[in-house]
Amino acid sequence: MKTYSFDKAKDKYIGKKGTPERDTYENELRLDLIGEVIKQARKERKLTQTQLGELIGVKKAQISKIENNLTDARFETILKVFRALNAKINFNVELLNQKVDLATE
Repeated sequence: MKTYSFDKAKDKYIGKKGTPERDTYENELRLDLIGEVIKQARKERKLTQTQLGELIGVKKAQISKIENNLTDARFETILKVFRALNAKINFNVELLNQKVDLATE
């Protein structure tokens, strides 16, 4: 029986890094992690989904969907959730294969 490392298995069954299939997989995985972090922080602060929803002006169902990655939540809503949870937010944006020239006068 042949065995594969996890990275090689992803390359073989999902696609190599940089392919649309792999990018979709990686992005969905990140969204799952955001939902899990929100859920964990909410529980640590002893808030129900209803209470967190009330803090940011959405219904319990919306919080549930965010935590379980069942919806593409608006970026603004995600920011509101983290602010309500009193969480520090850091985002890293990388532009790959793109050169940006800034002209100065």
